[in-house]
Amino acid sequence: MSLYNKRGVSAQKEEVHKAVEKLDKGLYANAFCKLYPDYLCGQSDWVNVMHADGAGTKSILAYLYWKETGDDSIWKGIAQDAIAMNLDDLLCVGIYDNILFSSTIDRNKLLIPGSILEKVINGSQEFFDQLKSFGVNIQFLGGETADVGDVVRTIAVNGTMTARWPKHRLITNDNIAPGNVIVGLSSYGKADYEEEYNSGLGSNGLTSARHDVLNKFYAEHFKETYEPALGDDVVYIGPHKMTDAINIDGFGMQNVGKLLLSPTRTYAPVLKKILEEQFDAVSGLIHCSGGGQTKVLKYLPGNMRIVKDNLFPTPPIFEIIRKASGADSREMYQVFNMGHRLEIFTSEKDADKIIETSLSFGVDAKVIGRVEESDKKELIIRHGEEEIVF
Repeated sequence: MSLYNKRGVSAQKEEVHKAVEKLDKGLYANAFCKLYPDYLCGQSDWVNVMHADGAGTKSILAYLYWKETGDDSIWKGIAQDAIAMNLDDLLCVGIYDNILFSSTIDRNKLLIPGSILEKVINGSQEFFDQLKSFGVNIQFLGGETADVGDVVRTIAVNGTMTARWPKHRLITNDNIAPGNVIVGLSSYGKADYEEEYNSGLGSNGLTSARHDVLNKFYAEHFKETYEPALGDDVVYIGPHKMTDAINIDGFGMQNVGKLLLSPTRTYAPVLKKILEEQFDAVSGLIHCSGGGQTKVLKYLPGNMRIVKDNLFPTPPIFEIIRKASGADSREMYQVFNMGHRLEIFTSEKDADKIIETSLSFGVDAKVIGRVEESDKKELIIRHGEEEIVF
């Protein structure tokens, strides 16, 4: 059993998928988000979507960093995480504007004071204001904030997004086909719309990253940050403290805490421009979130082989996690994005313009793979000397 499973979490969310397998799949079975008829307004050529996601256990990292350093500005990033994880899923069905957002924050009031709530809530509005400057309009309609210390040890930050969208402007992944190339948009570096270096970690695999990278100091001093039923062999077993410095080429010294807490990059400014100018060139969109680089297998419209053999160099944060955990490449690619978190399926002739658009925002992009004919759904990852088949 992997360390990930021993900690009571699952990269593939098998039990969740089993629990919902009998529910309606929506109008488009291969779409990245479930799309419904336009129940709100009753127009046959529009759809409704309501999507929920959050920052996951990344909020525990923010709690540890805040307690150790006193820096409460880190909570703004948690607000961005909860929003970007929703928004970038909606982007993958073509939705990038006129969106409603409702937040859900559960906290242990004895440990999380009102000042932290203010940082999260105000941070959400600041992020929306930034997105508005790129023409991505999201209205913040409040939400629920509950003091549930008997349920939540520290704080959980989640949200729900709702939108209406015309059917003729949807990306449903039904057009993914052999002959497509895959343009990957990097998850790390510094986009023009980001304030500092982004490690690329996002908001998936944080339970693994936290316990594998950070050391027993945190188990001894912050028992509220982990499940007490877990064995000592899987709780904070790493070599690092939050304040350990790591040299990142081109960006100088970065501490481990900031690398783990880099706000989840949104691709909204980039994708808005691509979808407005090259909509017909986009065959499919995949957000490499839960399930990492294997996510695409859930949304293919038929049997085909996905080959990823020109990946980005592995960002330092993932090498830190790999070294600390001893995880093999197979597990790393199933849990983490490993360098790119958005995949655009397109034709070879359209790829260059898509890449050019991404680069204009300071987001590195390149063709990372292709789609081939096959008699089954298959993913092949080749990186360095390794080949991994899913």
